[in-house]
Amino acid sequence: MDFSRHIFDQLLAKTTSNKVLILYGARRVGKTHLMREVEEQFNGKSLFLNAEDLDIVALLSDRRVASFRRWVTDVDLLIIDEAQVVPEIGKSLKLLIDSFPKLTILASGSSAFELSNKTGEPLVGRQISFQLFPIAQMELSGQENYLQTKQQLENRMIFGSYPEVLKLDTAEAKSDYLKELVNSYLLKDILMFDQVRYSHKMLQLLQLVAYQTAQEVSYDELAKTLQIDRNTVERYLDLFSKVFIITRVGGYSKNLRKEVTKSSKWYFLDNGVRNALINNFSPLGQRTDTGALWENYLVAERIKYNSYTRKTPHTYFWRTYDQQELDWLEVADEQLSAYEFKWKDIKVKFPKAFVEAYPDAAKHWINQGNFIDFVTGEV
Repeated sequence: MDFSRHIFDQLLAKTTSNKVLILYGARRVGKTHLMREVEEQFNGKSLFLNAEDLDIVALLSDRRVASFRRWVTDVDLLIIDEAQVVPEIGKSLKLLIDSFPKLTILASGSSAFELSNKTGEPLVGRQISFQLFPIAQMELSGQENYLQTKQQLENRMIFGSYPEVLKLDTAEAKSDYLKELVNSYLLKDILMFDQVRYSHKMLQLLQLVAYQTAQEVSYDELAKTLQIDRNTVERYLDLFSKVFIITRVGGYSKNLRKEVTKSSKWYFLDNGVRNALINNFSPLGQRTDTGALWENYLVAERIKYNSYTRKTPHTYFWRTYDQQELDWLEVADEQLSAYEFKWKDIKVKFPKAFVEAYPDAAKHWINQGNFIDFVTGEV
């Protein structure tokens, strides 16, 4: 089963731009497969390089135009997989783009902070960035009908939507794959760095955050539990976000003193990874965290939608100190939209404090009956 990736056409359209196209994403989300598809459809001469090969690293590290000319002169599209492995890759990419005006480069990297640091300043004005996530519901909508999507909802809330997971038939095979993903790949990019001294603490921190999915997280409490300092907690969480494991959402406030603004919620970009971290793949009927899984699933899918459609709303949660709250807020073009997520098809009034403070905000209840509209941008 192959999946049609939403950004495929965007990538293909830029393959004659004389730019560096940077494709970010976690390991195993399908970056290599997508680049191979782009190569197949590209109308010109292409060259695919795997930067995990030491010979390729040496080739790209020899930053002399004369050296590059030996192998890139006739190439229209240069594709570099795992580009962050190459030392000072940004300088190499800049020299290639500046020296060969007909060349476009497509480079992938699973480690955002490393590839960003190495391509950042040298490529100002020369790069276009894309992010690839686990399969989005908006990408599946062309392959399944409404009933099939509803039937697969519980599976996706429990096992997530990594490409390989969606191809596996049994719960056991899916859980085994996700455990291997967590154990072998999840922290691989981070642990390459000397600054990380306590790898076991990192994994414990990620597990603690997994248990607090959709809840406000106290950095001081996490630090105390792990017996590390607060700054280390914050740095590790930032690293997790930069390798696309989790994402932070802050509190919204504009009008009220009693609104909470300094707290954070952390969501996983894939439910399956979250459940693998706590080793719980039980059916929803046997769980006590269904509400948290539902919220995490919706947030992750909305993030995918906004990224793929190049929408850039500011996103928040909302709560007051007297416990009035809303799950998800988006601000775009000065328009505030508020969403409350309910697993069961029940409707309650929006918090009075919010309605009074933001009377012009659009208000939506998202449940099993209309969630497809939310994750595909219809509301």
